[in-house]
Amino acid sequence: MRIANYLCRLSLSAMVLFGATNANAQAANLWVYTNALVNGFADWSWNSTRNLINTTPVHSASNSIAVTITASGGALRFQSTIATLYPGDYAQVSFWINGGRSGGQLLGVQAVANNAPLNAGVLLAPLAQNAWQQYIIPLSVLGVTSNSALSGFWIQDTSGGPQPVFYVDDVDFVAVTTSPKTAHLNLDPTQVARTADARWFGLNTAAWDGYLDSSGTVSALAELGTQVLRWPGGSWGDIYHEYAPPNSGYGSYTTNFIHIATNAHAQVFMIANYGTGTSNEAADWVRLCNVTNHCAFKYWEIGNECYGSWEADNNTNPPYMVHDPWTYAMRFRDYYNAMKAVDPTIKIGAVAVPGEDSDVNNLSHPVTNPRTHITHYGWTPVMLTYLRSLAIKPDFLVDHFYPEYQADSDPFLLQSTGIWTNQAADLRQQLNDYFQGAVPGIELVCTENNSDSGNQGRQSTSIVNALYQADSMSQLMKTEFNAFLWWDLRNGQDFPSDGGDFNPTLYGWRSWGDMGIMLGGTTIRYPTFYSMKLMQYFVRAGDTVLNASSDSRYLSTYAASNSSGGLTLLVINKSPDSTLNGQIVVTNFVPWPVATVRSYGIAQDEATRTNAPIQAQDIALTTYSPASTNFTYSFPPYSLTLFSFSPFAAPAAPQLAVLPAAAGQFVFQLQGQNGVPYVIERSADLLSWTSVSTNTLTSGALNVTNPVPPGSTQQFWRSVWLY
Repeated sequence: MRIANYLCRLSLSAMVLFGATNANAQAANLWVYTNALVNGFADWSWNSTRNLINTTPVHSASNSIAVTITASGGALRFQSTIATLYPGDYAQVSFWINGGRSGGQLLGVQAVANNAPLNAGVLLAPLAQNAWQQYIIPLSVLGVTSNSALSGFWIQDTSGGPQPVFYVDDVDFVAVTTSPKTAHLNLDPTQVARTADARWFGLNTAAWDGYLDSSGTVSALAELGTQVLRWPGGSWGDIYHEYAPPNSGYGSYTTNFIHIATNAHAQVFMIANYGTGTSNEAADWVRLCNVTNHCAFKYWEIGNECYGSWEADNNTNPPYMVHDPWTYAMRFRDYYNAMKAVDPTIKIGAVAVPGEDSDVNNLSHPVTNPRTHITHYGWTPVMLTYLRSLAIKPDFLVDHFYPEYQADSDPFLLQSTGIWTNQAADLRQQLNDYFQGAVPGIELVCTENNSDSGNQGRQSTSIVNALYQADSMSQLMKTEFNAFLWWDLRNGQDFPSDGGDFNPTLYGWRSWGDMGIMLGGTTIRYPTFYSMKLMQYFVRAGDTVLNASSDSRYLSTYAASNSSGGLTLLVINKSPDSTLNGQIVVTNFVPWPVATVRSYGIAQDEATRTNAPIQAQDIALTTYSPASTNFTYSFPPYSLTLFSFSPFAAPAAPQLAVLPAAAGQFVFQLQGQNGVPYVIERSADLLSWTSVSTNTLTSGALNVTNPVPPGSTQQFWRSVWLY
């Protein structure tokens, strides 16, 4: 891949300050290489040798990239492996380069889209000897347009042969610095998506959690408004034995979980042990929970991610095979029959995965899609085909989603949440294809979601993961998924030495990672705790999810209506640097002029970092006035903002009630409607009135104490609704 016919030669003059924060940009600079490749960029170079942890020379920090061109046309290529870049976010590509002891290397730069260069690129001046120089190249010069699927760039030999070692450091895409336009956010209660399900407000719990059965858990679940729990915890579901005796190595036991779940009045998803258990053991567990203890635990999954090599699986007796969908179907039948014989009211779910060719673990049982006539070996097609042949219909399919590749990058993670529409459509299509007419009544549920299933780095405990949690949950609400359970309540700390990603381009200040929402044995709560807490005020079971809209990629917008006639509007600002303005237009609804506003973002997270009072760390509660059918609001960077609108109506008439008072005092109570401003007025003759104070009620009543000076004349008091 030799570069030829260059369009221009770029001068060495610096065009912008490298690595500067762009206060007027929605996106931040996207780092490619700091001390290592970051944000999901990979080394796709050719005809060259590279050392990505070269220690001298370096432009900054401790590492740079040492590159030696070994053959004609060799190149250093930076390729995004997790997502394409949105061209509207970035204006330039920037890097520092050093010619080393030799200098004089002849190189060119090209942008890459769809695995091909966009144009002939630009020539660099011969590299300086033993000196760092910065190149900042406009993407437009490299042929990038608004329609380009930009995925990276390369620095390539133009000499036609080998070239001596040179060094590259501090590589990034520079964000556009023009001020973002006001976004348009639209809310209309007639644009209905679906009815809210109580099973969206769920958490995974785990048998390793020694603090599960505690007052701290009880209070946390109540604060979150948790309505569904899962047990005994992910992959432990395939090693946990329901009748494990005390001191058998678990932190908590089924009796502990029963105590917590029943006190929380939560619905429950149980994982029956498929990997190392038996159908009889699963039936006994149903009996223990629902017959002996009358728990009425309704939802039972057969195994956890049984398609994955990371799961325990002892199904090795021929013809059974490990992680095999045919084996799973055969054994699912046994579990299904045994468990429903104990309690016919329970619902039993099968482990599934989107994609007809996903998780092909063997080629022993090919199946043909009756609609497309294409043969597949993937987990879900084989499983569904054989379940149907056995006349076993699962009550629901279980999906888990971790955007693990995107989780190496904050901006890419925050743009990954739209996957739920495709996930639901894929699984429903597979049900229609392989179960054909037998699919009505088979639900789709998600019982695990987080940013990453194993990389407990800085991102997991940062505000970014909280934004992802709320955004992912809100996106799922617009699909047919009827359950959403976050992973998880308590997971445990991971530090850089444990392999988590703590690269400096990830936002956050905590020195550890944790996929839980709170740290075991402490009162420490992570940002995801507060995002989950906020969501209970956005929508509850029985409310109506709406199709709100936004024309900004950085202001995600969701809405719901409730039975009392009110509306809620959730806005997520995904920009790390910019306060973004949104023009909110409400159609077919007239809001009360005082809206309740709950928010969580950088301010609260920083309050946690500085150990401020707990009230400052929690969700902020304020009011906004004047709310109307058309108003503009400023959303802080990296924040969740939730408006609660009441419908406009004449407020309750205020009343003044006299209360008992001490000598020399006159006390009365103003009674009225929350959120309504009332003016208290005073008169000596019932003709001329003087305003004393304006009060917006937050609890339906306000006590007012007035001193009565000796020898004072009579006074009259009244309250007037202010609008």
